[in-house]
Amino acid sequence: MSNASLPLPSSDHADAAVSLREALLGADFTADGLLELLGAPAYTALARSETVPALRATRGGGALATLVRLFLLQETVPHARVADVLPVDVLLESGWLAEDEKSAGSDRELRATVDVRPYGGPSGEDWFIVSDLGCAVGGAGGIGSHEEGVVLGVGGASTTLAGITVRTPVASALDLGTGSGIQALHAAQHATRVTATDLNPRALRFTRLTLALSGAPEADLREGSLYGPVADETYDLIVSNPPFVISPGARLTYRDGGMGGDDLCRSLVQEAGEHLNEGGYAHFLANWQHVDGEEWQDRLRSWVPRDCDAWIVQREVQDITQYAELWLRDAGDHRTDPGQYAARYDAWLDEFEARGTRAVGFGWITLRKSGAAEPSVTVEEWPHPVEQPLGDTVREFFGRQDYLRTHDDAALLTGHFKLADEVVQEQVGLPGAEDPEHVVLRQNRGMRRATKVDTVGAGFAGVCDGSLSAGRILDAIAQLVGEDPVLLRDRTPAQIRLLVQQGFLLPVGE
Repeated sequence: MSNASLPLPSSDHADAAVSLREALLGADFTADGLLELLGAPAYTALARSETVPALRATRGGGALATLVRLFLLQETVPHARVADVLPVDVLLESGWLAEDEKSAGSDRELRATVDVRPYGGPSGEDWFIVSDLGCAVGGAGGIGSHEEGVVLGVGGASTTLAGITVRTPVASALDLGTGSGIQALHAAQHATRVTATDLNPRALRFTRLTLALSGAPEADLREGSLYGPVADETYDLIVSNPPFVISPGARLTYRDGGMGGDDLCRSLVQEAGEHLNEGGYAHFLANWQHVDGEEWQDRLRSWVPRDCDAWIVQREVQDITQYAELWLRDAGDHRTDPGQYAARYDAWLDEFEARGTRAVGFGWITLRKSGAAEPSVTVEEWPHPVEQPLGDTVREFFGRQDYLRTHDDAALLTGHFKLADEVVQEQVGLPGAEDPEHVVLRQNRGMRRATKVDTVGAGFAGVCDGSLSAGRILDAIAQLVGEDPVLLRDRTPAQIRLLVQQGFLLPVGE
C-alpha cells in the first residue's frame, strides 16, 4: 500500500493527540532529547534520511529509543514495549498506531501510521511535525517517491522560509500550500487568525495533526489552488513554500507547479498585492528561469506588484543539466530503468530548450505593501552564508528603504548615523605598502555582507556614533586629507546611501 493511500490518524480524537503529546514529552522525545540520545552524527544523518546510525544508537532499548524506532525509523516494535511508553489503546483506536499484519498473538508488533518528528520552535517550544512515513527531505537518493499526493516533513526550504519571515504580531496570516503545516505552526504563535490552504486534501489533514500534536491553536483549513480559496480576502502576512520546481508536467503535487516554466511562482508573487493589507508582508521561496536575451533581474522586477516594495535574493543558480538531475534524483528516477530515466531527462531538456532557459535560480522573495508612489525594488545575488533567523533583518531592511526614499542627498548629509554592531574592517594590499589597495567592511550578523569602500567611506563609517551629522563628518575628513569639502559632499552621498541600504550604517533618531 502506498503512503498516499494509507489511512491517517483521525482528527476527531482530540484527546488522542493530547495524550500522545504528553507521552512524547514525558519520554523527552524532543529535538534536544534526540540529540542527546543519538549523538550529533546520527542526529544529523536523520536529516539526510539516513537511518543506520540511529538504528545502531537505539539498540539498547528504553522509552526514548522505542519512540525513535517507532516514529522516526518506521520500525515495528513489540506491543509490550510500546505500551510501556504510550497509551496504546487510544492511539490504535484513533489511528496513530496500527498492528503489523505479519505479527500475531503474544508476539504482536505495532507500527506508526505517520512520521512524527520533533521540531524546536524559535523560543524553545517543543513541536512535532507530522508527515507521510519516511518523508523527511534529503538523503543520498532524494525523497525517492513517485506518489502524487505524498506529504513531506521539514526540509531545508521549510526552515529557510520560517527563518526569513517577519514575526511581528498580526491579526491575520495566510499559509499558501501548507504541506505538513510548519509555516502555519510558526504563524500561530504571532497571528490571531491563521488560514492554511493546499491543493492536496491530505496536506490539510496533516496540518491539522501537526497543530494538534504541537499544542497550537487550530487553523482555518481550505482546499484549493493558489489564491482561489481566499479570493476576496486580505491578510497582514502571507507565506508560501510552493511547488516551485520547473518541470515538464505536474507529476508530483508536493514539488511540481503544474504551470509552464516559472509561471506558478510569478502568479503567486504578482497576485500577492491584492491579498495584502497595508504594511503587510509576503514571503515566498521560488525558482525562476534565466532566459536567453533577458536579464534575470529584470524578469523578477516584472513580477513585483506595483503597490509593493520588494527584496529579492538569489541564493543559488544551476545550469539546466544540474537542475534536471537534482529533481530526477529527488523522485528516485535514477533508480528506475535506465531507458526511462534517459527519456525523462531528455523531456526536461526539451522543456528548457523550448523556453530558451539556460539556468534556474533559487532564492527568496519578500514583498511589503507600502503603497509608495515609487516602490523600492531590490534584486540581488547573495550565495554566501547568512545568520538565521533573518526576520528582524528583513524588517529592518524595509525600514531603511523608507528612510532612503524620503531623504535626498541634502537630507542625507544632515542625518546622523551609527555603525551597526559587529562590523569589522579589512584592508587588502601588498605587505609594506603605505596605502591598502582596497578596504572591505564586513558584517558578522544578519546577511553577513561584505562591501568595498574607499578610504573616505571607511573613515566615515569608523567615526559614525550618532553624535555628528554626516556633513560635519565629511567636512572634518576633507580638512584631514586636504580635499575640497564641497566636492567631497557631492560625491560621498551615494556611498553613504549604499552603506545604509546594506545595513552597515543605521539612521539615528528616525
